[in-house]
Amino acid sequence: MASSKPILCGSCHKGEVTTKADIWCYNCDEGLCSTCLSHHKRFKATCDHKTIDIKSYKPSIQAIKTECDKHGQQLNLYCPGHLMPCCDECISTSHSKCMGIKSLSGVVEKTKIEKLKETVKTDISSLLNVLNKLISNKSENIKTGEIQCVSIKKSITEIRKEINKHLDHLEKKLCQETDIIWNQEKSKATGFISEIEGKTNNLKVIQEHLQTVTTHSSKLQSFLDVHQIEQQVHQCQRYVDDLENDERIKEVDIKMKQNDEIEKILSKLESLESLGEVIVIKTEVAMNIDTSVSRELKLVPLQEQSNINNMTMNIETKIEINMEKLISDMICLMDGRVIVVEKWGKVNLLTSDGKLQKQLPIPGEA
Repeated sequence: MASSKPILCGSCHKGEVTTKADIWCYNCDEGLCSTCLSHHKRFKATCDHKTIDIKSYKPSIQAIKTECDKHGQQLNLYCPGHLMPCCDECISTSHSKCMGIKSLSGVVEKTKIEKLKETVKTDISSLLNVLNKLISNKSENIKTGEIQCVSIKKSITEIRKEINKHLDHLEKKLCQETDIIWNQEKSKATGFISEIEGKTNNLKVIQEHLQTVTTHSSKLQSFLDVHQIEQQVHQCQRYVDDLENDERIKEVDIKMKQNDEIEKILSKLESLESLGEVIVIKTEVAMNIDTSVSRELKLVPLQEQSNINNMTMNIETKIEINMEKLISDMICLMDGRVIVVEKWGKVNLLTSDGKLQKQLPIPGEA
């Protein structure tokens, strides 16, 4: 079904002339009137372009170019190894090592478009399923990672709690030992003070009694009484003398002798840079991609570039070439065409049957 909007001749439109197109050229991607078409057919560069009656032309959403985007040449070859159409320049520069280069027209002729569309449609669905599954898996992976992150932080807190718990236990134990030892020493000191205070009070009583000895008694009685008091004082003197060797008169200091291992532990703690290391473990995920493209790529064998020393040549076709000048080089293309380079002349592109297709001059001497 033809477009409701008239298609204009592209060549006339460039000359600011409005003319309805009679023909559509797929290569130029524009319409042509009958006059411009006659010129189009006469030019060597456009004579082999594919055209169609404008009434049969169905405009697509996006015009598909039949020329190479990189080199601007006609796409006429097909690389099965990369599954892509190529021009002559592509083959010589990017696909020189590829095997099984085919004619694009031959591949197009053998291809059933509807079947190919169904295959591509299936491939798109398969790829969408794979990508959606990856999104789902990665989203679940993020949720799992969040949970693992919380778990790691909890583990770090638990480690700290265990360390604190043990330190609290050691602290409590040492404090209890300190109380016990101090209470023992305090009890000894208190008992010693009570003992001394008893001696002191006894001496005071003796002292008071001594004041009253000569007041109301005879000399004999006074002598005996003083002598008795003297005996008591001598006993107290011996008590004081014996105190020089008594451990109880020594001053008591309560100090803590630090465990030698503490310094080592503190030194290790200072050099301890982390309680652990957070690591990422990556696990392979099965993609399970099953598309026609992946299957075709797997079927294309990887072949090493042939060694010229192991090649044997066979004559397949003889082509008569009418060249007056000496030929310096000749290249056979994959589609059967031949490039012939004249010595001090031109580069000739011949068809597979020997007819001249294109000719280019060589600047300077070859």
